[in-house]
Amino acid sequence: MRFIVIDGLDGSGKDTQARLLKEYLAKSGNHIVIRAHPAQDNCLGRISKKALMSHGQLMRMVATLFYGFDVIRSILLYCKGDNTVIFVRYIMASAYLPRPIIKPVYAIVSRVLPTSDEMFFLDVAPEEALRRVKARGEAEEMFETLPHMEKVRGRALLITKGWKVIDGNGPPEQVFQRILDGLQR
Repeated sequence: MRFIVIDGLDGSGKDTQARLLKEYLAKSGNHIVIRAHPAQDNCLGRISKKALMSHGQLMRMVATLFYGFDVIRSILLYCKGDNTVIFVRYIMASAYLPRPIIKPVYAIVSRVLPTSDEMFFLDVAPEEALRRVKARGEAEEMFETLPHMEKVRGRALLITKGWKVIDGNGPPEQVFQRILDGLQR
């Protein structure tokens, strides 16, 4: 099994890059699965997403808890055989936790859950990420504000050791080429 992760702030281009990567890798005849979290194909992901669309500390905890369950469900169901699995949003979600517990929680999670040498963090300026989020014209999640994005980006960069940090501010084709350059051949 090949395990690839594409993570970053909302609006960093994760879904776009995962789709481009799936198309690229499928040309070799590989079976490619994309798992984006929170997933909408199960109740765990739907509960997490609904909580993300709300506000308050309780909803933040509900979103985090059910997000974790959703990721674990995907690992159990899809990380087997000779699939290539591309995870969109994964353990970098630790950056949404309170600052004092980010590193310890990330250390535990990254030891318990599968990791690989093909984990990409799309680093986008919070202002650009927010611009992209607003351009989608969708209802915004609780973390899709400039102050939250600035805070989460800073926290995420604390735990990117072992990740391939990609400048995600440019056009999608340019970002994709950087991802291709970082893939194991």
